[in-house]
Amino acid sequence: MSRERDELIELITRRVMEAVSGGAGTRGGAQDRPTAGTPGAAPGAPGATPAAGPGSATAAPAPDGGEARAAAPTAPRGSPPAPGAAPTPGPPPTPAHESGHDPETCERCRQWGVSAVRGPEETRALAAAGASRIVATTGYCPASDGLATLIDHTLLKPDASRADVELLCREAAQFCFASVCVNPNWVPLCREMLRSSGVKVCTVVGFPLGAHLPDIKAYEARRAVEQGAEEVDMVINIGALKSKDYALVEQDIRGVVQAVGRDTTVKVILETSLLNRDEKIMGATLAKAAGADFVKTSTGFAGGGATVEDVRLLRETVGPEIGVKASGGIRSREDADAMIAAGATRIGASAGVKIVRGESAEKAY
Repeated sequence: MSRERDELIELITRRVMEAVSGGAGTRGGAQDRPTAGTPGAAPGAPGATPAAGPGSATAAPAPDGGEARAAAPTAPRGSPPAPGAAPTPGPPPTPAHESGHDPETCERCRQWGVSAVRGPEETRALAAAGASRIVATTGYCPASDGLATLIDHTLLKPDASRADVELLCREAAQFCFASVCVNPNWVPLCREMLRSSGVKVCTVVGFPLGAHLPDIKAYEARRAVEQGAEEVDMVINIGALKSKDYALVEQDIRGVVQAVGRDTTVKVILETSLLNRDEKIMGATLAKAAGADFVKTSTGFAGGGATVEDVRLLRETVGPEIGVKASGGIRSREDADAMIAAGATRIGASAGVKIVRGESAEKAY
C-alpha cells in the first residue's frame, strides 16, 4: 500500500468521529445541504442555475417555503445506492475560508491540523467514488494486551502550560489511555480536545493536601463535572484520619460522591506514605463505605509513591467491589505490571507513553 494511501486512510479514520460529533461544523450546516442553483436563490429566481438535466438532482421547494434544497435521497449513512441509480458526484469541498474555518484561527485546526475541517468533504468524496462503508477509529492502541486502557495519563505539575496539556491529550488519544488527569483549570480544554475519543477527563479535588473544608471539596467537584470532568480524584482529609475523626473523614468523601452523581467516578487518595498500616486500612474502609469507586495510593507530591505492599493491602481491605489505583513513582512497564499483579485496576502515571512502549522514565508522577 502506498504511503499516500496510508496517509489518506489515517486522515479519514482520525476525522470522521469529529465530523459526526459536529466538531468540524458540518452536522446540520448549510455546506452539507446542497441547494439548487446559486446558494440562497429560489428556483426560477434571477441568477438561479437551472438543473443539469436527466440524472441530476432536481430542486424541490422546502416544506416551509424556505430555501430550496436538492431532492437527492438522504439514505442512512452506509446504505448502498438504490437499485439502478446512477452515482452522482458529491459537492466540491468547501474552501476553509468560506466555511468559516481559517487554519490560522480555527481552534480545532490548530490542535489537530487543517484536515480536521476537510475530513467530512473527503469522506463524502470516497462515498461518491463508490464506497458504501468507511471505517473510522478513535485511536491506535499499541498496547495490544490492554495496559494502556488502565493508565490515567497524568500532568499535575503547577507549571504545566497549555502546550503541555495539549500534548498530553494528543498522546492519550493516540495510545487509548483510560483518561487524562489534570488540574481543574484544564478540564474544559481537555474535554474539547478529547470529545468522541473514548478517553475520559479526570481531575483532582482538594489537591494535594486534602485539608479543604468538606463543602469546598464538594463544590470543587461539582464545578469540575459541570465543565466536563468524568472522573474525580479527591484527597482524603489526612489530618482527620490521623486524629481518628472518622465521622469527618466519611462526611468529606460522601459529600464529593453525592455532589458529582452516579455517572462520575470518584477515587479517594489516601496518601499512603504518610499513614501507618492501621490508618491505611481505616482510610480505605471509610472510602468504600462512603460510596467511592476507587481507593488511590498517592498524590505524588508527598515524598512517596505507590508500593506493591500498599496496593496489596488496599485490595485486601476493599475486596473486589471497588477499584484500586496505584500512583506515584511508576516509571516502567515492570512497575505497572507489578502493581496490577498486586491488585491495581488503574495506574496513575506521567510516563504512560514510555510505559506502554516498554521504556523507562527517569522521573515520573
